Amino acid sequence: MMRRIGSPGPGPRPAADAARGHALRTRFAVVSTVTTLALVAAAPGGAWAATGTDSGADADTVANCKPATAFDRRDFPHPTRIDNKFLPLVPGTQFVLEGRANRGGGPLPHTVIFTVTDLTKVINGVTSRVIWDCDINEDQLSEAELSFQAQDDDGNVWNMGEYPEEYENGVFVGAPKTWISGLAHAKAGIGMLGRPRLGTPRYLQASAPEIDFLDCAKVFQTGQQVDVPFHHYNNVLVTDENSPLDPASGHQRKFYAPGVGNVQITAVNDPEGETLVLVDVVHLSPSALAHARAEALKLDRHAYQVSDVYRHTPPARRG
Repeated sequence: MMRRIGSPGPGPRPAADAARGHALRTRFAVVSTVTTLALVAAAPGGAWAATGTDSGADADTVANCKPATAFDRRDFPHPTRIDNKFLPLVPGTQFVLEGRANRGGGPLPHTVIFTVTDLTKVINGVTSRVIWDCDINEDQLSEAELSFQAQDDDGNVWNMGEYPEEYENGVFVGAPKTWISGLAHAKAGIGMLGRPRLGTPRYLQASAPEIDFLDCAKVFQTGQQVDVPFHHYNNVLVTDENSPLDPASGHQRKFYAPGVGNVQITAVNDPEGETLVLVDVVHLSPSALAHARAEALKLDRHAYQVSDVYRHTPPARRG
């Protein structure tokens, strides 16, 4: 999904810091100004056409953001065994990304910590892996999120839903961007193709018309080399992502290393923005994983008090 880069927000560092085994998480969405859009339901699969001349949305781009394949819950025989070459999600793995200034390359006070928990949650009939994501800026929590991923029998990793809590000065202010596939007209999309190839059309990553949310992606490059603080990677896959309903947010590129996952995220044509780079990968100890599980379950419980949509999902559970 589009990740917050360029203008990170505040928040307290999770207890993962206590020991390096409690490392933090990673997530990505470009910060943007919310635009009021007049929308109508459009093509099969959840793409929309923008109406009204003031939206700024490119109607052709919106219409071309179609599912790479139809969602069918029968295609998920082992949904939480996520072993996609470019996006393996193994429970107990934690990724830490930090911000770097695009101009000058200096470090920024922005950290994203992405933890693959050992929890699952049934979303739209599919048992999905629960990911706990914390976005920290200047030592304050700006966002804490649960996201839900599942892999189909073709190796595609699907985005099944998100519950992102927002914070200002460390204080919870709401979760207005929550979406769950199969509820309130929201539709799952593919976060990583099972067989990504150059020349394939731009594809839907997720849509939720009631919150004006639409993310799309395209395979941009293959076989690249990338140096990040954690490691040098070869045979890197690069995707180009955008949110057609919010053209002001522009495009961003995500770099996926085989056997690892997302190692770098950068905005396109934004010299004053930031790039997120992988600085650590941690395989959590049993106690650190138990801590991550407890924090994710705490978010899951709070979501039932906050979100009308989330209340229609079964609780997360270990498995």
